[in-house]
Amino acid sequence: MSNQSTTSDDILACARSLIVAGGYNGFSYADIAEVVGIRKASIHHHFPSKVDLVRTLVARYREESAAGLVALQAQPDPLEQLRSYLDYWEACIADASAPFCVCALLASQLPVLPEEVSFEVRAHFRFLLEWLASVLDLGARQGRLILASTPRDEAEMFMATVHGAMLSARAFGNPEVFGTVATQLLQRLKPAAA
Repeated sequence: MSNQSTTSDDILACARSLIVAGGYNGFSYADIAEVVGIRKASIHHHFPSKVDLVRTLVARYREESAAGLVALQAQPDPLEQLRSYLDYWEACIADASAPFCVCALLASQLPVLPEEVSFEVRAHFRFLLEWLASVLDLGARQGRLILASTPRDEAEMFMATVHGAMLSARAFGNPEVFGTVATQLLQRLKPAAA
């Protein structure tokens, strides 16, 4: 059983890197078979179709992301929660371990994605939006954050800025672009020093 799990995990990890590199239609089971060192039939054993594979990948990504965001709430300071979220992405982009959010990349392809995959992608964004809105709301109520509009509107802007910064870092081939944008994003939310 553990061998199947390991093979399944290897397939998912490979698919994730291929999606980040080229999108949903940018890879095939043949590509995964070559990288993982297995036959295409073995991939079909674990994931009968590409839809099954990518839906499972995004569902797992959502679960991991949700667990990470919930863990950030152990920090009592909402500003530090946001900083930790941004630091995570800055590190992933800098060391190229996760240079782009899988769901952000797939969201750009929603019109051509199968519905099962689209459902998982949208669920990721709904959860992230709610988490950000709750952190921003708490920060505003504590006086730790200054919001220019409602927590939900600010969360939409925050989320769009983070994903846009990922895109800019990729477009310019410069991971530091993300850090520059992230710093400005936090500065905008911090209250003026007393």
